[in-house]
Formats: sequence, C-alpha cells, structure tokens
Amino acid sequence: MADAASIARRDARFGTDLRLLGDLERAEQRERGSDLRTAVRPETSGTDLQRLIGVPDLQQALLLRFLTEQGELAHLGHPDYGSRLHELIGEPNTETTRNRAKLYALQALQAEPRVARVQSIEVRTQRSRPNRIDISASVLTIDSDTPLNLVFPVQLDGGTP
Repeated sequence: MADAASIARRDARFGTDLRLLGDLERAEQRERGSDLRTAVRPETSGTDLQRLIGVPDLQQALLLRFLTEQGELAHLGHPDYGSRLHELIGEPNTETTRNRAKLYALQALQAEPRVARVQSIEVRTQRSRPNRIDISASVLTIDSDTPLNLVFPVQLDGGTP
C-alpha cells in the first residue's frame, strides 16, 4: 500500500484540473458548452468549481483526448492532440471498423505522456446497440503498478451513446 507521501508525489505528477466530464468511467456525458462542474465547498457552504487531482485528472484527460478530433487544436499549437475515432462515424459495425477503433484508441493512449504502457484494448458491440461500439482499455500509468481502466463508447451512426 502506498504511503501518503508517494500518493502526493503521484498526484502532483498527474496534475490538477477542473472537472469537465460527469462520468469518468464511461464518458457518457459529451455535450459541449456544459463542461464546468460545481460543488458545495464543505468549509464555507459556498459553491465552487470542482477540481480533479491525480488519477481522476488523468482519467478525464484520456477521455477528453478520445473526444477531441485529432487536429482540432492545431490552431492552439497542438496539431497531434486528440484521436481519430470521429472518423468512424457513419461506418458499418464490422470487424474492420472495430480494428480501426482499436488502432485509433491505441494511438491516442500512447500519445499521453502519463501512460507508461497500454496493457489491453478491447472493442465490443452490444446486441441491443448494434450502431455503437465500446472501447475498453487498461493502462499502466507512470508511478503506479495498478491499472487504470476506461470504457469509451463510440456511436457509429453519430447519435448519442
């Protein structure tokens, strides 16, 4: 078990950010323009912006990387940030499409400097949702032997997951 000092060092390396996504496990909330989250501050009972520290910050960062079209931030100096998963919208749910999803997710995960190694990526389809694929990834992060697991839904028909 990690001591408080090692957790603080890891959290410092992973960073702190404002919370932009509601569901850090499945990225189900994706509406643009509704991205700042608030919470009641226990000390003052006032409202403040929510922050993410450490592993949850990295989890959000990975999901935001998947949600961002590669090249979308080029005008801000980040031409390679994001993923190519948006290219799958309109594609049929075939083995080729699922393999492309796996490749695009792997490329995005490997571009994140806080990810030490991608352990696994699986792409699945639910029979009840044939126009959607779920990308499940397990990654090892810097300074940790505990895998971080993510599930990212991709709606092939462009609708809401």
